[in-house]
Amino acid sequence: MAHSMASTASPASLPRPRVPWAVVGVTPFMVFAVLFLILPTLFLVVGAFQDNDGSFTLANLGKLWTPTILSSYWISIKVSVASAVLGAAIGAFIAYAAVSGGLPRWIRPTIMTFSGVASQFAGVPLAFAFLATLGRQGLVTLFLSSVFGLNIYAQGFNLLSFWGLTLTYLYFQIPLMVLIVAPAIEGIKKEWREAATILGASTWQYWRHIAGPVLLPSFLGATLLLFANAFGAIATAYALTGSSLNIVTILLYAQIRGDVLHDQNLGYAIAFGMIVITGLSNLCYILLRMRSERWLK
Repeated sequence: MAHSMASTASPASLPRPRVPWAVVGVTPFMVFAVLFLILPTLFLVVGAFQDNDGSFTLANLGKLWTPTILSSYWISIKVSVASAVLGAAIGAFIAYAAVSGGLPRWIRPTIMTFSGVASQFAGVPLAFAFLATLGRQGLVTLFLSSVFGLNIYAQGFNLLSFWGLTLTYLYFQIPLMVLIVAPAIEGIKKEWREAATILGASTWQYWRHIAGPVLLPSFLGATLLLFANAFGAIATAYALTGSSLNIVTILLYAQIRGDVLHDQNLGYAIAFGMIVITGLSNLCYILLRMRSERWLK
């Protein structure tokens, strides 16, 4: 009897599977990632191995070894490394001072709020701000010249140069480092410091053997993330230096959109090389972050 009732039950009476709300919530992000990240990346990768007729070729990758393109990669890597290392060091000190430096309570939320805004401030507005501040007729330049008699451009400084671009990148690199490393510093347990003090460890020994090794993966991972962030930047560099500094992102723009150096498939190959470099950097960041999270749980 029970078997016959089960066999005659209508499909409408059967329980319908429910879609978890978590899946519904993450669907817009997945659609956005597929449309604006995964598919464009695949398009660039495929185009790097095609000629103008759409046939398979390795010639585009071979052109990456020409002196001009190699030089642009090298300049971009040097700017990215310089801004990442300086930004990571300065940002780590600021984050430590804000989180556990014994400062007034209002300073920490102020620093974190400013960091959240400044880390997203880039492109043409940032370039204009630095030109208005440290350009040849900038506010700070004229102030130093009129008040202290110091002409920074006569001393060798040039905003439209390697160190000028690095200094500009630090405006968003330092706040980004503060946002990334502050949670790791917060994860350092006070009990570790107290135990080290009870056992007679000095401040240097505590940082050398306890806090330093715990924070090192987070610090290195954040530095790699800053490197990738600077390596892919174009709007700030293009608005600030134009074509006077041959970084790889400006060369890529010239190959895809330019009138003189137009070679779309070579541009795809240059973009492919950038994807490889930033991909390796982000992969190392993820691995280091997983290790640091294991320590800080």
